[in-house]
Amino acid sequence: MNPYIYLRGLRHAEHTVFAVQDGQKYYTDAQFGVRQAYSSGQQVKRSIMDALTTGLNVPPAPITFNWQIKKGKNAEVQFEQKEPWSPCDPTHVDQLLGGYMRAETGEFTIKRRSPLSISAMRPLHPLLGGLERERENLTFDRTSHPTHHPVRVRDEKGNELTQEDVDTLLLNTKRNLPNRIWIPDHSRASGLFVYDVCVDLRTLFCVSTNTLEPELHPSKVQELKDKGWTETRNVFGPCLLAPKEHRDKYIPALAHALINWRITSNQARTFSLMETLALAISDNANHLAGAIRGQLREDTEKPTAKPLLDETAGASIYVALPAGGYIAGAYGAADALDRAEQQLIARLQAFDYENQLAG
Repeated sequence: MNPYIYLRGLRHAEHTVFAVQDGQKYYTDAQFGVRQAYSSGQQVKRSIMDALTTGLNVPPAPITFNWQIKKGKNAEVQFEQKEPWSPCDPTHVDQLLGGYMRAETGEFTIKRRSPLSISAMRPLHPLLGGLERERENLTFDRTSHPTHHPVRVRDEKGNELTQEDVDTLLLNTKRNLPNRIWIPDHSRASGLFVYDVCVDLRTLFCVSTNTLEPELHPSKVQELKDKGWTETRNVFGPCLLAPKEHRDKYIPALAHALINWRITSNQARTFSLMETLALAISDNANHLAGAIRGQLREDTEKPTAKPLLDETAGASIYVALPAGGYIAGAYGAADALDRAEQQLIARLQAFDYENQLAG
């Protein structure tokens, strides 16, 4: 049995911003020379992990944020942010499936690579999605309640002016100070976007006990054994396998999260449904590329592309109802995503996690 599951999802994004800081991220396509909006693989992974822990109704692993106090000029106290600490504990489902790393001076360096390889969410084809041509100016506006949202003015030395001083200054300069910030020259993303996920079943629920490149602190190994984790081996060497009752609980939640994740509100500036139009599932990555793809049109002078869903490419394709609005000839079903989820669950459950090595 192939130890990999490949998933490609096609989504429609409309007038949205995938990121918060510095506006929408983008890169320039080398062949067509157009800017391509994208959501990083790390952001997609974070969103999948959020959907996973939400579906299981468990909190994410506690991350410790470290600050160091330093003395500055004139004995002024300064705070310097240090590397955050991960608990490196696979009993937390987001650590088990999302991976972790902790490198601390004088301590073990512990690192577990995630069994999920996740691509950036990017346009299906350079001509089918990306940054909108029109750029916009945004405002952070509170002028509707000017007395409720104060305006503070400081002089060159940093001293705050009194309200009387501010009133006199505005009268002399003949201007006003609105409760508003102008944010110029921003763009949004629209179009058809895809993301790809590869699931490595060999390491999905197995944590290596190799001491040369440790995934676990030595003290954690016995703790996991006491909690029902069993010793086994995979192609990478000796490892600990999560208990079956945990796997049976995690598998449906993982399948649901891989399909139904959303860029959560604290990572996106503007809400968009980002509805899923189609999903392709296979144990062959090349089949995904052919099943959901963009294709250049030959009947136009200007380069133009069209989206294609090809059921003959070798992958299982599931087409949702909204696909008909964007892809000619795409006739979806209301239960398409549910059926895709059930196939993912079946593939995840079919793998023999206990006996991975033949003979």
